[in-house]
Amino acid sequence: MLIMEANNSNVSRAEELKLLANEAYKAHKFAQAIDLYTQAIEVNSQNAVYWANRSIAHLKLEEYGSAIQDASKAIEVDPKYSKGYYRRGAAYLAMGKFKEALKDFQQVKRICPNDPDASKKLKECEKAVMKLKFAEAISVPVSERRPVADSINYRSIDVEPQYSGARIEGDVVTLDFVKKMMDDFKHQKNLHQRYAFQIVLQTKEMLQALPSLVDINVPKGNHFTVCGDVHGQFYDLLNIFELNGLPSEENPYLFNGDFVDRGSFSLEVILTLFAFKCISPSAIYLARGNHESKSMNRIYGFEGEVQSKLSEKFVELFAEVFCCLPLAHVINGKVFVVHGGLFSVDGVKLSDIRAINRFCEPPEEGLMCELLWSDPQPTPGRGPSKRGVGLSFGGDVTKRFLQENNLDLVVRSHEVKDEGYEIEHDGKLITVFSAPNYCDQMGNKGAFIRFEAPDLKPNIVTFSAVDHPDVKPMAYANNFLRLFQ
Repeated sequence: MLIMEANNSNVSRAEELKLLANEAYKAHKFAQAIDLYTQAIEVNSQNAVYWANRSIAHLKLEEYGSAIQDASKAIEVDPKYSKGYYRRGAAYLAMGKFKEALKDFQQVKRICPNDPDASKKLKECEKAVMKLKFAEAISVPVSERRPVADSINYRSIDVEPQYSGARIEGDVVTLDFVKKMMDDFKHQKNLHQRYAFQIVLQTKEMLQALPSLVDINVPKGNHFTVCGDVHGQFYDLLNIFELNGLPSEENPYLFNGDFVDRGSFSLEVILTLFAFKCISPSAIYLARGNHESKSMNRIYGFEGEVQSKLSEKFVELFAEVFCCLPLAHVINGKVFVVHGGLFSVDGVKLSDIRAINRFCEPPEEGLMCELLWSDPQPTPGRGPSKRGVGLSFGGDVTKRFLQENNLDLVVRSHEVKDEGYEIEHDGKLITVFSAPNYCDQMGNKGAFIRFEAPDLKPNIVTFSAVDHPDVKPMAYANNFLRLFQ
């Protein structure tokens, strides 16, 4: 009798926690929702709903590896629970693993043969897999590919007399041009293809001449600003420049990857950053993020946006330029700046990073992958990645890396933070994220870090999102992915 009452009490308590978690989820407090679902699971681990609900909360935080694990557990608890397959399929899809996603949605269809929503998603997934197979069938081996950049002569492209937008006179990108271009973008006007080609090609030439690890020197008495992910939020980028000034040799910036995808003004962001690079290479530094890749761009909107606003040729050109982006920066030999994080092994030296051949799409393992994808964890040691790519690393890993390379601090981005930043690992690691109210739903602040030489003490500035035209995030994303937003 006592055992039965205890079991009933546990079931009731778990349900209470689930309801609280559901409310947190509806309020877009996804980390809080995960914590509450975890408590419910600890009380009653044999309810598939709790696992599946926690899975979708992980999905919202882009923790796809954790989402797959939870959905798989929901399926283990109840093999006929359709939402378990549904959540896992969505997580596989978000990672670009269409074939694995297709298997799960086929299972959803078997369990719920009359569900029109399941039928719709299965059909879209089948189309995505067919498109992937077709692309693989017609693809040319990398060794035989001629860079699309070599086939473009922007000087031969005529500018129509009726074009009233920003113009580059000759070969030099000027500040006046960039200001006019940003104002045009602000009013949702497109840049002429001739000038877009010129900016991207000139930027490619500069980037490909750089090493994979770039050393930055900030003279005594000067400052330097590091920004995190912008993710196509052009109007928030303009706000950063309002708050902190335009990039210049006296006011230099490093944008630490993930310039594009998610937000629907990614083209405006990347052309603006590239144009400032053309004005002065030392006014702005650019690092590669995990979203500067073909697979991410195909899923999360940049490819569709470029096709809509420019042309298919630009899709290939941007892919080539992204492969030229450096992987990390070191400021004054003391501050290591990277998009994702550290490594699965100790003993990695800065010289090892400099030696990486980065001119490729990001691999699924190894130093380059880990630089772009890894995340810190609160516990010591190393663990599996909650994203399903890269790894999680503890404060002891950070401390050893800094000691072995005579560094003081790691600055990284890659993760949305409520305040726009987070200081971890005994103050030795800072995450900075510069896309406030990420995807118009997270409610987070954005942040950037100003370093003053010579002490390089980080001064963190936070800011809130600004209004933008009524164009939703993911407006150009893969049709199938939008079904899950």
